[in-house]
Amino acid sequence: MMNIPEEVMERAKKNIAPFDAEGFVLGKGQVPSEIMMIGEAPGENEVYDGEPFTGRAGKELDKQLSYLGWTRDDVYITSVVRSRPYKWEKRPKSGEKRKANRKPNQKEVKAHAELLDTQIRLAEPKVLLLLGGVAYQRLIDEKGKISEVIGEKLETPILTYDRENDRYVPSEEEYIVIPLYHPAAVFYNPGIRDSIYESLDRLNSYLSS
Repeated sequence: MMNIPEEVMERAKKNIAPFDAEGFVLGKGQVPSEIMMIGEAPGENEVYDGEPFTGRAGKELDKQLSYLGWTRDDVYITSVVRSRPYKWEKRPKSGEKRKANRKPNQKEVKAHAELLDTQIRLAEPKVLLLLGGVAYQRLIDEKGKISEVIGEKLETPILTYDRENDRYVPSEEEYIVIPLYHPAAVFYNPGIRDSIYESLDRLNSYLSS
């Protein structure tokens, strides 16, 4: 279990409170962990279960872990934002309103920035696997496109949050960072499935060399 300082947890919960976001899913896995996977934010299933990646995207992630010869016990999994960002939308037939998942905005990302930095420090990962563009922009390049670096091995500082000056600054330490598609991406763009597994093959080759 990860021993996060109480004041960091309290700030994270207080910071996210003004936004349309619900629940709080910290993360799961062994600590320390050589490999840390960082996703976007929990969805409805994750908030209900209290664990990351338990919905449809979680099943896809499990397939990818199995392809690599891993299980969830081999990694630590968390996300950039720990609460589920939602929007209200109407069901097409009934007109009934329901909460739908949405991408977190930059203020919500910042609300949990200190917490993510703390988790990375405590997990002591040798490799960071960034699942999707939100994680890539938070940790590597605020305006970057993950599609340009999918499956690449980057040896780089990461962006950390300077709370006192309210800005992101590069870390002193360098990490091995490998950006990957978010597991849910294949549901919206089935044509990337081959590219997903090519990037996993590259990941395997980096880690075994």
